[in-house]
Amino acid sequence: MKKLICIILCALALTSCQKGRSYFPKDIAKQEVEIVRFDQAIQNVHEATVAQDIRVLYDEYPLFMPLWVEDILGIPSADTAYLEQALPEFLNDTLYGFKQTNAVERQQFEDVTDLQSALSHAFARIQYLYPETDIPSIYLFISGFQTPIYFNDELIGVGADMYLGSHYEYYNRVVYEYQKQTMRKECIPVDVVSAYLFRTLPYTSSKSRLLDQMIYRGKIMYLTAQIFDKTPGYEVMGWTKEQWKWCEQNEKAIWHLVMDKRDLFKTESLVLTGYLNDGPFTSEVSQDAPGRLGIWLGWRIVESYMEHNEDVTLQQLMAEGDAQKILEDSYYKP
Repeated sequence: MKKLICIILCALALTSCQKGRSYFPKDIAKQEVEIVRFDQAIQNVHEATVAQDIRVLYDEYPLFMPLWVEDILGIPSADTAYLEQALPEFLNDTLYGFKQTNAVERQQFEDVTDLQSALSHAFARIQYLYPETDIPSIYLFISGFQTPIYFNDELIGVGADMYLGSHYEYYNRVVYEYQKQTMRKECIPVDVVSAYLFRTLPYTSSKSRLLDQMIYRGKIMYLTAQIFDKTPGYEVMGWTKEQWKWCEQNEKAIWHLVMDKRDLFKTESLVLTGYLNDGPFTSEVSQDAPGRLGIWLGWRIVESYMEHNEDVTLQQLMAEGDAQKILEDSYYKP
């Protein structure tokens, strides 16, 4: 009996280890992500010295300042005369709440030590997987409620005014209720890394079935969750704990519904957007189902695939373009 109990305990321990599989050693070389405080610099522009202040910004931020002027203010970068008039108006606007918001942003983002630490940890893991990765600089900026994450080939921008807390009063004017969940400072690392992974590991399949899109996005979510292995899954998805719990409790019924409708192999844009795009709910399943449910299903399939294929590395997972193979080898059966 003691021998049998020992065998059972060993088996359970082994299963637990497989489910909690770790892909990263503890001694990964530290990487320091630079956070550039363009958000502070732009708020130091004064109407009385605006021409001089603008010249300083172009000198100190030669890469980002022209991008910000053109993409956020919508002004040709060379039109400094108009910029001298428009920039103070943008910074001091009270109708849309920019002036009030800028003051809150300055206060909430006075210390970015935790943010820098989380991003440095994440990009160290990314570089461990992909040694050729260049660690990007992260520019904090004021977006005028336009964009949370900004990308080009050389940098990543974070619209800090889009992360002031789910209950920030001015968000009621610019976003829907369901979008507020991820508008918190602590959501920035996951948003930055997942956006970075989508950009650097793009969708390459020639197929446009729901299954292929689900698995691709599920792989990105799985990789993001491994990078942030201390972060709850619902935070990685950008859901509430209650939304995640609802999906877990109804996973079997959800999967049976998807299979009964034969949605996996459909290519219609309405089906794809219904399962994959953000929204208050996933209409293809239920009004109780959170938005982007198809991505969560893809993540669950990928998770099952990795549990059943211990020899597959993260790099091999991301390089595997056959969604059908991943589904079949996942033995996914909720």
